[in-house]
Amino acid sequence: MRGAVWWAADGRPVRADPADRDRLPADTWGRALVPAGVRLEFVARGVHEIEIGYEGLRRSAADRYRTDPPVFALPGGAEVPADIGGHAVRLPLPRPDGTYTVHLPEVLRPLVRELRPVGGGTLEPAAPKPRWLVYGDSVVEGWIASRPHLAWPAVAGRALGVEDVNLGYAGAARGELASAQQLASLDADLLTVAFGTNCWSRTPHSAPLLYETTRAFLTVLRAGHPHTPLLVVSPVIRPDAENTPNELGATLAELRSAIEDAARAAVRDGDKRLTLLPGGELLAPRHLVDGVHPGDEGHALLAHAVAETLSGDGARTH
Repeated sequence: MRGAVWWAADGRPVRADPADRDRLPADTWGRALVPAGVRLEFVARGVHEIEIGYEGLRRSAADRYRTDPPVFALPGGAEVPADIGGHAVRLPLPRPDGTYTVHLPEVLRPLVRELRPVGGGTLEPAAPKPRWLVYGDSVVEGWIASRPHLAWPAVAGRALGVEDVNLGYAGAARGELASAQQLASLDADLLTVAFGTNCWSRTPHSAPLLYETTRAFLTVLRAGHPHTPLLVVSPVIRPDAENTPNELGATLAELRSAIEDAARAAVRDGDKRLTLLPGGELLAPRHLVDGVHPGDEGHALLAHAVAETLSGDGARTH
């Protein structure tokens, strides 16, 4: 199992530290129970088909918004439907020998009990890769990509050859320091922070408040990762919010600028491994399925921009 760093008592992967859940907002913990980006990575030798034994749960109320059918999916290959309850599914492999990734039907929060070859051959865990922690909101979590492996952290992770750990929390991720401390406690070879949209409406922030929140989040994160390449991505376009003041008088354009100013200030203060990728021009309104979240094309564009930036020297600002 890859893309997971914490585990619930029943064996399911979770995306926040269960020992620290009392300090997290309820919406953050609720989304942490969804294994976004978690997948099986293995090396097959002489295997034509695999069987996955699992137990699936009902979709949460929030995940009913994601209408695509839950499947076990092999990127670029087969996919098989998944359902609630205890089941076993079989997934054919395109070749008997190779390294493969199978993404989970994450909205069902499955407990994977077994992975085995069908009809002979062997399976082994894939070799470990450098770890990339990606913190953010629903766009990071993967809304509304048609499949989990098409979310931008997954696409960029494959392009970069790293183990992407998706720490995106839909409806949440407002730069809480508890989350920063949790990220700081993990081993990481790359870091990305991409939040801010939920600071416009769900929990309104002013621009000065978000500036200080971002500075504090980055400071806490740097306490655990003083030299790790760090990419800050400011919010992508949201047409209804760009020039509309929230309850504290801040537009999304002003909040985006606050995050970017905080990142640039960190660089001026000596953080030479921090890179800023402004998000406002990465997508166009046509890439948003519902006016807020990108579809597959938008996620692909975000993945390309992030991968291109991270494959550089890790110290550029824009």
